[in-house]
Amino acid sequence: MSNDGVRLVKPGTKYEGAQGVTYDAGVSRHTAGAEKICMNVLPMPSGAKAKPHFHKGIETIAYMLEGECTVFHGPTLEHQTLVKQGEQIFIPDDVPHAPCNLSDKKCVWIVVHSSGDDQDELIRTAELDYILE
Repeated sequence: MSNDGVRLVKPGTKYEGAQGVTYDAGVSRHTAGAEKICMNVLPMPSGAKAKPHFHKGIETIAYMLEGECTVFHGPTLEHQTLVKQGEQIFIPDDVPHAPCNLSDKKCVWIVVHSSGDDQDELIRTAELDYILE
C-alpha cells in the first residue's frame, strides 16, 4: 500500500444505517480516511423502505444503477420523485427524505454524501414514519 493516501475499497462489507436499510460499504472515513465525501452502494429489495431522515448540513447525490425507486421528500414527505435506472437525484442538505422501493423488482443505488460518512449528522424524523406505513 502506498503512503500517498490512495485507497482501494473492495466489496463485501455491509452495515445497517440509522435509516433502517443495509448498505454495501464503500469509500468513507472508516474505509479509506475520506473526510469530505463518501460513497456507498444501497441495494433495496422490492418493498424496502428507508426511515424518514435528513442529513444536517450534508448534501446527497444518488444514482440509480439498477431498477427504479420512489423518493419521498419535503418537510412532510409531501413530494414523490420516481428515479429510474440511469437517473440521478440531488437532495439538498436538511431536506427530509425516504427512498421506498414500490416496484416489484430490486433496485440498486450509488449514494454520495458531502461528508466522510453517510451517518454523520443523520437526523431521524420519526414523526414522519406514519406517512410511509
